[in-house]
Amino acid sequence: MYSERFWKKNWDPGLDDLAPEEFETTYVEMVRETFQAFPDKTAFGFLGMEMTFRELDSYAGRFAGMLMENGFEKGDVVGINLPNIPEYPISIIGALRAGCVVSGVSPLLSADQIKYQLNDLASQGKRTALVTLDAVFEGQIAKIAPDMPGVELIVATGVLGFLPRWKQTLARVLKKVPSGKIGPLSGKKVLDFHKDVLGGRFAPAPDVKTAPDDLGWIYYTGGTTGPAKGAMLTQRNVAHNIMALSRWLGWEKGKGTLVSGFPMFHVAGTAVCQCALYFGWTQALIPNPRDTGHICREIKKYRPSVMVNVPSLYQILMADETFRALDHSALETCLSAAAPFPLESQKELEEVIGKGKILELYGMTETSPVSAMNPSLGVKKLGSVGMPFLNTECKLADPSTGEEVPLGEPGEICMKGPLVMKGYLNKPEETQNAIDKDGYMRTGDVGIMDSDGYIRIVDRTKDMIIVGGFKVFSSKVEETLSGHPGAAMTALIGVENPDRPGSEFVKAFVQPAPSFTGDENDLKDDILRYAGETLAAYETPKLIEIVDEIPLTAVGKIDKKVLRAMEKDRT
Repeated sequence: MYSERFWKKNWDPGLDDLAPEEFETTYVEMVRETFQAFPDKTAFGFLGMEMTFRELDSYAGRFAGMLMENGFEKGDVVGINLPNIPEYPISIIGALRAGCVVSGVSPLLSADQIKYQLNDLASQGKRTALVTLDAVFEGQIAKIAPDMPGVELIVATGVLGFLPRWKQTLARVLKKVPSGKIGPLSGKKVLDFHKDVLGGRFAPAPDVKTAPDDLGWIYYTGGTTGPAKGAMLTQRNVAHNIMALSRWLGWEKGKGTLVSGFPMFHVAGTAVCQCALYFGWTQALIPNPRDTGHICREIKKYRPSVMVNVPSLYQILMADETFRALDHSALETCLSAAAPFPLESQKELEEVIGKGKILELYGMTETSPVSAMNPSLGVKKLGSVGMPFLNTECKLADPSTGEEVPLGEPGEICMKGPLVMKGYLNKPEETQNAIDKDGYMRTGDVGIMDSDGYIRIVDRTKDMIIVGGFKVFSSKVEETLSGHPGAAMTALIGVENPDRPGSEFVKAFVQPAPSFTGDENDLKDDILRYAGETLAAYETPKLIEIVDEIPLTAVGKIDKKVLRAMEKDRT
């Protein structure tokens, strides 16, 4: 059944799989054409400054030259520990030109988490460099540097490094952005990004030759069941993803503008940035995705044709009257990914931006990252993540047996094709558990595929709640509860039932809508009544907790690890 790929008949007219030779290339080769075609076009807008593709090309060349002059060779690693500021894409392009492997390192990680990731990257005996913020350098890196012997080179910058000096001074005086002091570290070379790397000290060097099957990126997953795992992505993986996106969405070079709040230290943020660079599009860099005022100003200035965000950011934007009042007529596509988008919220967003513009997609770090999308021109089924992607095989299987499940029944989504990672760094057993003997990546997500091939995500395999032998899919319940006018956001977890071993209670955390001003107990009672009218008895929450704010990860997903930890501390 699944092997027939019956969903292809519902792809947009004229779409077909890419020929393998089309993605037998590298990202450096792909983006070189952009620099040649659009040298004077604006590549980035950032807090009022703009950078052309010619300037980006020059800066990336100097960064590559700096790495090579410091002994970095093909296969060595560059960790990038920055928010979405111009130094991030410069470091990506420069590192890849030097033949190095890029790894996003979240600035929001703890010192121990940063140390773990960098030591893991350096464990293969590869030279390792880190590009970081001055504030992180002073607050964390300087303290853990002795415990990271494999990190040889550290390049530091400030958030406002590309802004005029007077703006930087004013921001420091007003303490508008975090900053820190950069100083020497024993056994490591420390450079200033602007004074040393871009200041003319290092000359651009010729690109190091890389091949399609060479590693280009190692991005770490969330580590829901233990230490984070480094997914190794090849040049071919990423080339396929970008070219398939181009074909699927009908994007044209030089004809688009992008605004995205996805952080680049996450694989999705890097993918969005790299796509825009390949297409020669102007993109507004958003250093703080929670600053909706800044996002609204950038939307007004650049009038994006494409926005890409997680559902929670769209929900935050919708709560801002400025966003609702903006002219969205230039917006063609509103991409949503990384988490389920409640149907009621999608309908509300459509009322603001226009119908037919929301396009949900699906992916994960291990699939480079996109593996399923709603059609660009055809039927977009709100609440579904669309159909399997170009060159992608898909099956839904019973998580415990691996046997395929019938259409319409829940099963673990498994993906196969040129988008699947090479494996997890230093974790052969984890790799073997994740990729089955037939080459299918077990995503850990539970979905239901309909007769047209559209997939609806219902849960993570680890998030399913078992109530008296019945499976409760949290995304279904969360979507239902989000339809209540008093609920802005909801999140479900399972709480152990002490009277029935192996069974759980359903507990819902509810973040009230901004307009809610009533009594919390009345809100709980009304949500329970509302749930009882639309959900099965075993799905209806037995416990409801009203919280000021539901915790989110750095990317904007609901952080159920925090909610479970809160509940565990109480019990």
